Amino acid sequence: MTATYPQDISTASSSWYSLKPIWQGGQETVQQGLPHKQLAPTWQMLLLGDGSPTHLLQLLTGERTEVDVIDMSLIGKKDDGAPEEIEAIAEPRLRRQVWLRTASGQRLAYAASWWNASNVDDYLQNRSLPVWRNLSTLHTELYRDVRGVYYGNSSALESAFGEKAPFWGRHYLFWHNSQPLTLIYEVFSPYLQKYLGEMTQK
Repeated sequence: MTATYPQDISTASSSWYSLKPIWQGGQETVQQGLPHKQLAPTWQMLLLGDGSPTHLLQLLTGERTEVDVIDMSLIGKKDDGAPEEIEAIAEPRLRRQVWLRTASGQRLAYAASWWNASNVDDYLQNRSLPVWRNLSTLHTELYRDVRGVYYGNSSALESAFGEKAPFWGRHYLFWHNSQPLTLIYEVFSPYLQKYLGEMTQK
């Protein structure tokens, strides 16, 4: 059977914006939570919770969360420097990168996601919409499985957010019908302190 691929994608894979970790934790950390001196409770709800970040950002800002798609690249069998859970995503793989922003233009988060290239269009029918909104439209039942959390630096994200590092990020698998659907890596802008308060408690 010949594989079919999504339209309007690049086969020239560009880089993606991973954090250079100062600190990182795995599933045990996600389950137990962090000391509030390390990460405030409000930020833990965003990073370690299993709710939709797109929806949470909309609730926080009072503005619709919009997506700017900056990359759709076929990476084939490559691991792409992604978290090890990329092995759960069937080949050939496609990487998608987006900015999450308010309708008025304020960037709030960055996300890279990895999909099976053969079926990504089944789930991202409108690429201008966030993943959560696409899947909600399809009434797709999902489980968000947070696997890792990061605190680290990225000069590219400093420039993109207009905020100083370090940043907090995480990665997780989306499961659908007991199968891994996509791997997502997210980094949040410190601008969100306007709504969530300081990242740490003294």
